[in-house]
Amino acid sequence: MATTSQPSDSFILRFSELTEASPSRRRDAALRTLDIAFAGFFLLVTLALTIPIAAGILLASGRPLFYRGERVGRGGRVFEMLKVRTLKPNAEDRLGPYLGVELVRLTRLETTAIGGWLRATQLDEIPQLWNVVRGDMSLVGPRPIRPRFFGELAAELPAYWQRVVVRPGLTGFAQVRRGYETSMAEKLAHDLEWIADRSVRLYLRTLAVTAWRVLGQFGRGIVGH
Repeated sequence: MATTSQPSDSFILRFSELTEASPSRRRDAALRTLDIAFAGFFLLVTLALTIPIAAGILLASGRPLFYRGERVGRGGRVFEMLKVRTLKPNAEDRLGPYLGVELVRLTRLETTAIGGWLRATQLDEIPQLWNVVRGDMSLVGPRPIRPRFFGELAAELPAYWQRVVVRPGLTGFAQVRRGYETSMAEKLAHDLEWIADRSVRLYLRTLAVTAWRVLGQFGRGIVGH
């Protein structure tokens, strides 16, 4: 799927107004508190890994160390999502027009040797914890999407705008339930289920399932490399 469209300021403003009109819940404050506590803790725990990871990237493929990509956040606000760089330099320019299964396929071709290991062990996601602390993201929520696709998907899927009622997540209910290569319509159905519920219980359950999967992937990534 290829496109080069970007949402206009008026388009983003419209969704921002819709988001502000959506009632907030008391549990949202509790979820934000859990986000800060968990993300801060995991940043401290993973601090010792950042130096060897940075050294490995510099030696293997040079700078930059981090990938910074624009994503649509709560209320349609665009923010910079951080990841450890796992792709060849300027890969975003080549991958930019693609989405979904085609993006997954092409991303594999652009992945560096050390990047493959970082992705396999999920260590490339560590910098997104800083996005969570800053308030750009939550630990649980719809996965953030690039601005160029937001308008197109909102036009194709009328309920798609509801994803911006909440912060995008480092992990999501859709990923836990169906994985990363399902259709956008299927992912949206699970995202909307999370948005409608977004209870502390479901938040903790999603984190627990994600943690179990990450530990499994980390083990397989270590063994495989």
